[in-house]
Amino acid sequence: MNSEQAARLRAEMVERQLRGGGIRDERVLAAMAQVPRELFVPAESVARAYLDGALPIASGQSISQPHMVAHMTELLDVRPGMRVLEVGTGSGYGAAVLAALGARVISVERHPELAEAARSRLAGLELGLGLAKAVRVVVGDGSLGWPADAPFDGIIVTAAAPRVPAALRAQLADGGRLVVPVGMRGRQELMLVVRRGDSFEERACGPCVFVPLIGQGGFAEPAPAGDSGPGKGRRRWFGRPHL
Repeated sequence: MNSEQAARLRAEMVERQLRGGGIRDERVLAAMAQVPRELFVPAESVARAYLDGALPIASGQSISQPHMVAHMTELLDVRPGMRVLEVGTGSGYGAAVLAALGARVISVERHPELAEAARSRLAGLELGLGLAKAVRVVVGDGSLGWPADAPFDGIIVTAAAPRVPAALRAQLADGGRLVVPVGMRGRQELMLVVRRGDSFEERACGPCVFVPLIGQGGFAEPAPAGDSGPGKGRRRWFGRPHL
């Protein structure tokens, strides 16, 4: 796929999938028209980068469908200069869209290999936006947030939790917005949580399906195939954050 083909497919994605699918925030549409999604998918998936669906990436993770990225970003209501925590870096595509909107992003990824690949990808994708400076990718248990830099104006979670993680609520600034898929494995509801002082308003924003959020505030890590017996199958990921 050359740059002209990618630009045409990107424009079609914005008009048909996003605007046609109900996305109304022109800033979100412009950001997604600018970020080259084909650079965030594996080589074998480049031809499918702009299709209306999620795609697998390394470490058993996925890059969300374009419409879901736009929907979650629109719910977050990103403004220039906002401090945003992203839980689940994945390929780095979502962080790039947030940065294109002017956010200062800390993105937490539990898989070191994904974090390193995302850093390299963002560093090579300036687009006149200074993405490498606007996004800091760290390794840690994202279900616990990133307390060292809290509070955040916005938090976006790209994996499903069984409930809204308490640590993420606590790290929202007053008036801050949290967008998170909540439910059981295989089917969830996208939730918007808005902090009002010491209280939190919640609104359901539609069904969705995401990979599980693994960590202390999420799901237990599945046991490897053949791992069974007393004390097995309930292992959790307790990685310590690393800068």
